[in-house]
Amino acid sequence: MNAERKYWLVGANWSGDDQAEAFYRRGYWEIGYSDSEKPNFAARRDRMEAGDRVAIKSMRGRGADTITIKALGTVKEVYDGKVFIDWLVTDLHREVESKGCFKTIHGPYGAGREPEWVKEVFHI
Repeated sequence: MNAERKYWLVGANWSGDDQAEAFYRRGYWEIGYSDSEKPNFAARRDRMEAGDRVAIKSMRGRGADTITIKALGTVKEVYDGKVFIDWLVTDLHREVESKGCFKTIHGPYGAGREPEWVKEVFHI
């Protein structure tokens, strides 16, 4: 894994409506809230940089201690509230420990933070 690259887990469920397929088709990901509604999410999004890796995750149900990794991609650019992504794999169904990642955006993770779990999430 690249020690310089950052790794992010993001959600694609907007109030029960899964946006993942639309994100894949359009080549980007976005939060689903206005920046003023969730400034902490916007601040994390704005820390993403070209070359960072992104995984779309989904919860496996209330009380589950695992999440499903659905897609992996590489950030191309962050612009105007959108993270433009080169989606590498969009048909994953990888179950991993949640590590508390139930919100819209988590990260950055790097080679020094939970490296085995990050490798499990992001290996292709």
